[in-house]
Amino acid sequence: MPETFLGMPEITRRGFVKGSAVAAGTAVVASTFLFKTLDGVAVAESVAAQGAVEDFIATTCWIGKQDCGMIARRIDGRVVKFEGNPTNPRNVGTLCPKGHAQIQAVYDPNRVKWPLIRTNEKGVTGEWRRASWDEALDLVAEKVNEVRARNPKLVLWQKGRSKAKDFYDDAFVKSIGATKIGHGAFCSDAGYRALEYTLGPHAVLHPDFRYCDYMLSWGWNITGAGGNKFCWLTWPRHMVKARERGMKITHLDPRLRSAGPFADTWLPIRPGTDLAMAMALCRELIAHGYLDRPYLTTYTNAPMLVKSDGMILKTTVGEGEEAEEIGLVWDEASGAAVPFGDAESPALEGEFEVEGEKVKPGFQLFIEHVDAYTPEFAAEITGLTADQIRRVADEFGSHAKIGATIVVDGVEVPYRPVGIMAYHMTQQDLGFQTARAITMVPMLVGAVGAAGGQMVDFTWKIHKNYAKFEKIKVEDPPYDFQLKNSKYFPINTGHPGIVAQTMIDPDRWGVEEIPEVAILHMVNPLASFPSRPEYLKSYMKFKFVVDINPWLSETADYFADVVLPAATIEKYEGPTSATDQYIDAVTMRIPPMEPMFESRGEIDIYMDLTERMGVLYGEGGYLSIVNKELKLTGTEFELPLDQKPEVRHIFDQWAKGQGIEEGVAYFEDPNHGVYIKGPMKPAEIYGYVTEVPFGGVIHRLYGESLLDAQRQMIEKGAEKIYWQDYTAFPTWRPQTMDSSPSEYEFVLLSYHQIEHKQTRTSFIPMLAELAPGAPLDMNPASAARLGLREGDTVTVESHNAITGETRRLTTSLTLIESIRPDTVAMPHHFGMWTHPQNEGQGPSANEIYFTGEGYTSSTADQTFHVKVKVTKGGDA
Repeated sequence: MPETFLGMPEITRRGFVKGSAVAAGTAVVASTFLFKTLDGVAVAESVAAQGAVEDFIATTCWIGKQDCGMIARRIDGRVVKFEGNPTNPRNVGTLCPKGHAQIQAVYDPNRVKWPLIRTNEKGVTGEWRRASWDEALDLVAEKVNEVRARNPKLVLWQKGRSKAKDFYDDAFVKSIGATKIGHGAFCSDAGYRALEYTLGPHAVLHPDFRYCDYMLSWGWNITGAGGNKFCWLTWPRHMVKARERGMKITHLDPRLRSAGPFADTWLPIRPGTDLAMAMALCRELIAHGYLDRPYLTTYTNAPMLVKSDGMILKTTVGEGEEAEEIGLVWDEASGAAVPFGDAESPALEGEFEVEGEKVKPGFQLFIEHVDAYTPEFAAEITGLTADQIRRVADEFGSHAKIGATIVVDGVEVPYRPVGIMAYHMTQQDLGFQTARAITMVPMLVGAVGAAGGQMVDFTWKIHKNYAKFEKIKVEDPPYDFQLKNSKYFPINTGHPGIVAQTMIDPDRWGVEEIPEVAILHMVNPLASFPSRPEYLKSYMKFKFVVDINPWLSETADYFADVVLPAATIEKYEGPTSATDQYIDAVTMRIPPMEPMFESRGEIDIYMDLTERMGVLYGEGGYLSIVNKELKLTGTEFELPLDQKPEVRHIFDQWAKGQGIEEGVAYFEDPNHGVYIKGPMKPAEIYGYVTEVPFGGVIHRLYGESLLDAQRQMIEKGAEKIYWQDYTAFPTWRPQTMDSSPSEYEFVLLSYHQIEHKQTRTSFIPMLAELAPGAPLDMNPASAARLGLREGDTVTVESHNAITGETRRLTTSLTLIESIRPDTVAMPHHFGMWTHPQNEGQGPSANEIYFTGEGYTSSTADQTFHVKVKVTKGGDA
């Protein structure tokens, strides 16, 4: 890859994996076990001699999160090998083990080969008969339309992955009027909601690796997982280059994970105490004057005056439809309160009187709030030392270079080379406020949107939730079955576990109607989601369940009426971004061969279903929504609304609408496969210099609407456990799990292995060989105290601090030094039973997690922390 293409030299394989035995071992096996090839010329001659036809086609990875570019080698139209596409900015010719191994998924003989219809009762292992596509689709359309005729919102579309959002989440769901629910509540959506609220973009946190000099790796699994937005290869590549440039890393995590070779310092923080740590860092930054006052006064609500009731003092500017309320600030130059943006010298500290009322700037209240978070106070909570906390604050502040600028591609940009990577760690008891607290650290030094500083998404596009969260309305019941706008979760991600609870006991939650039909799109709640008992109960209440999946999932095994076999990689999906943060690019999945068996791509399935449901054609139908989402409406490439198109034709029209003359053939060409628009401009990357800085929003240091929501919740009778975290500033409280009895001495974490993706890879033989099961990781000192040894069979028992319920699993023990003595951990990719390859792999930590009060955060997001005890032997 030439340096001029990606703005950085090629990274060697050795440089990427050095120092990490797991990563190195994985990569070596992936390259030698299955894909060792002969000289290319010799191979071509051998193929030709046999009368076979060899060719290559571009596509993208199907199994992973970030759709890495791939080149498929084919013999007589059948794929025999996947390799990385060197033109794709995300993976520049590399592939992780999943990318290579997915060829085994394509040819897996245990895939669902044709549509299946259940012949026995639900709640037990399914018995099936083979059906034609026409019979299965007709049955699904009939059952769905029966419910749609009464209330389409009682059709639940549940996704586990969606690689063609325009076609699935938008066109299909909207055309049939269904309720959509995703998997974000189990991923990182507490962080998404916090960043949407605080800064506006739809993502969590990552640094500008190109210029960053100091990074806090906050719960980031560095070379063992992805991070914000990406899967694996991209962020570690940027991190390695930054390390070679001299970037320092402080790793905050109960486990060292694979950060060992790359982190300068490991601070083994106690699980779930990150909010206290972040507030202490803020206190120290303020105390030592590490403040970017121009950023705080210009782009945040820190100078806005707050009344004694906690509400911001406001005035109305403009008239008629253009009238809007805006906060007042104290102008030290004029000695008066003026609208935000009009002050010559906005005050951040002090107390003032406006029309007889005492008011303080939000930042003054923040100073007073964090004053209690001394390093000593935070040390007692986090398990770190006060000196460690002070050192991190000093390092972060001193590296921030407050006031400095740098010229990037001819544009002068504020230069604050400090940032944080945080993503999955936000799924904890205090998740939303934890993410807000962590974000406030770079806010204080003005690193948000600065070169080398704190990034959120890849651009500064503002999500619709930012405006929605300005006025959070808490409604009276009846509520919908997700409890949106309720007194329980006024900010609401949409948690499948909450849906399960409202289905089990709708009266308890003030819900009048529960879903009757479930359409499951590549999702497996029984195996993938925590707290299996709720799903076992709630799914019995569905009148009809259809599962769209290449394999028979555990959920389908117990509850599906119809299984529709989806293709794996052999289908069209997209379009999807191929940016690496610095290159603007787009790609799509090209089927490298015809679908195996009788499987079909989901776009084909959804067009067939909507046609039978009577919503494929015409305005408001599936095709019209596809036109809108692909921006084809009103162009020469618009799809006719009275003709059912081939899927390839749809993507061909989209590609030509992008100005690609070759259309979809451009993406099929192994010399391309990705459309490079060019380097991203500083005005796209850096919030300070976007056309309107930071997309025109004011960053919310002070959370006025959160406090207002809390008051509404209290007025409507919500219990404290629901409203306690709706506070204007992040506020530490003891975690719910900490009230479990002392015998439950460990915190159980679950973690991601790079060899796997959720629960859809553990049955792939090559990946199962690399990462074969789910042992419990424990510190050797803790094991010795309990009389446990490496390889022992142990029982792990969890405790629900609210209900007193306990749950158990049995697994084997692995001893590692790189974990806190009060913490144990398990990978989450296992615990399935329908696929023969899963036999003997062991349980999933999800089996002993809880959903519900105390284990679902304030924004209806799942907590992946629970207190457990560990005993020798297997009696679970």
